[in-house]
Amino acid sequence: MAKATRATVALVKAGIAFTIHAYDYDPDAESIGLQAAQALGEDPARVLKTLMALVDGKPACVIVPSDREVSMKRLAAALGGKAAQMMKPAEAERATGYKVGGISPFGQMRQVRTVIEQAALAHELVFINGGQRGLQVRLAPRDAMAVLGAIAAPLVA
Repeated sequence: MAKATRATVALVKAGIAFTIHAYDYDPDAESIGLQAAQALGEDPARVLKTLMALVDGKPACVIVPSDREVSMKRLAAALGGKAAQMMKPAEAERATGYKVGGISPFGQMRQVRTVIEQAALAHELVFINGGQRGLQVRLAPRDAMAVLGAIAAPLVA
């Protein structure tokens, strides 16, 4: 497994402190985020999943705890939109340049509006996908927000 991905290169370029954590990715897992948390032996609230959505037809990146679901209504409101929906997997892969299960908010093909669940900011360190299936980066959530130009909002139902 490559430890240098577009995501880790983007973090290094931005001067963000992070550590890399590999785990055995299970492509058949019911929940990729929960499987990552279990494999890493971490609280699912600290292992954040990266989702790609459309808000009023425009792409958005959504980062939420792996054990929670995004409220489309709250997501739309956070970005000043009327309606939100999840991107189809193939569309998310084209938009980000990553494979589903390995989508990172860092180093995507182009920067999109990004929202992080505000409850994640309560943790000193969180895990976020490192740009490859079975690879997570651990970093401060506020550092993630800064490098992504993200906003924090209540997103979970």
